[in-house]
Amino acid sequence: MRTERQAGVPPGKPSMPPSGWDTPAMASHTALLVIDLQQGVVVDCFDVDAVLARTARLVDRARSEGVPVIWVQDHDDFAEGTQAWDLAPPLARQTSEPLVRKDRRDAFAGTDLTEVLDTLGVKRLVVAGAQSDYCIRTTTQAAAVHGFDVSLVSDAHTTTDADHDGIVITGEQIVAHTNMYFAGLRYPGQVFTAETHDRVALTA
Repeated sequence: MRTERQAGVPPGKPSMPPSGWDTPAMASHTALLVIDLQQGVVVDCFDVDAVLARTARLVDRARSEGVPVIWVQDHDDFAEGTQAWDLAPPLARQTSEPLVRKDRRDAFAGTDLTEVLDTLGVKRLVVAGAQSDYCIRTTTQAAAVHGFDVSLVSDAHTTTDADHDGIVITGEQIVAHTNMYFAGLRYPGQVFTAETHDRVALTA
């Protein structure tokens, strides 16, 4: 989202469901992280229907390959339980899948995302969601700083047009620039890629 907030995760709102994940049965040390694809977020976003469809296919593939799916949702700009807070169709979270509630652009800040990933033994993240120039860019960069390998799904993130000092930048341009920036990211001993939903590996 486009605004920064200061509150943390609400008390009594753990991300991990009671059943959790059977970590030893994981197909790899990869997890699919789906960020803020909520009905109130994706309004007016670029290519949104196709992005949602591609993400849904990616989620289905992750589930079939035994790769955990972790959902991140903004709970500050949108009240939990409202239509705006709900995931945009056709996306639907299974009750066994972790839900991380955030109120900042960085999904690691003030949340238990790190704990969730540690519990699952995750070392690599495949990331899809919204918005490209805010929560996607901030969270993927933070994941790199935290030492994760990261694959940004180049055709499964989106944002709206932006206007800065009278200069209009289209959502399509922002998505393209985010892909270009992330594909060129370099940290010692880590791997970063920007790949389409049908080419990105989930069991690497």
